[in-house]
Amino acid sequence: MGQPKAWLRCGQEYLLQHIVRRVSEILGSVVVAARAGQELPPLPDDVRIVCDRVADAGPLAGIAAGLEALAEDCQAAFVVACDQPLLEPCFVARLVELLEGHAAVVPSHGGRLHPLTAVYRLETRSIVAEMLRMGALQATAFAQRCAARIVAEEFFADCDPGLRSLCNFNDPEGFAALIAKLGDPSHDG
Repeated sequence: MGQPKAWLRCGQEYLLQHIVRRVSEILGSVVVAARAGQELPPLPDDVRIVCDRVADAGPLAGIAAGLEALAEDCQAAFVVACDQPLLEPCFVARLVELLEGHAAVVPSHGGRLHPLTAVYRLETRSIVAEMLRMGALQATAFAQRCAARIVAEEFFADCDPGLRSLCNFNDPEGFAALIAKLGDPSHDG
């Protein structure tokens, strides 16, 4: 990308600010997990920032840090990467609704699981901690070890048709395409 995704402009705010605002519309406590020493754009005072405890362990280290930070605050946490500008609060709410009786809820779309846009009960932090100790860093394996409830896109047809919330990017062209979709009148954003 040429620069950290969190610092990319998304309208009048940085991308991480946009994601935090969208998540804050539905959930109470917001925790941002970052690599040690990672610079982040300014965030609201009530957003807690935690650092990965395991260096170079990718998204699982962030999930572990976030789950640990929320251990006393709630029973479950919604996890999302900062490169999903089309995140819909109703999508988040639906994942939370579907959690009852499960350790995790992970959407499936396009023939693959999306464990980095999912809800995990705080009890799963022991699983992610064990995986990090073993050097097992795949988020999909974490979802499987949690025996996650896998939900297909039809569960979101009324609130997020096509699961735009799962759209992310890995290059400048992909980012430009998603930002253009934010301006699309069919997107409530």
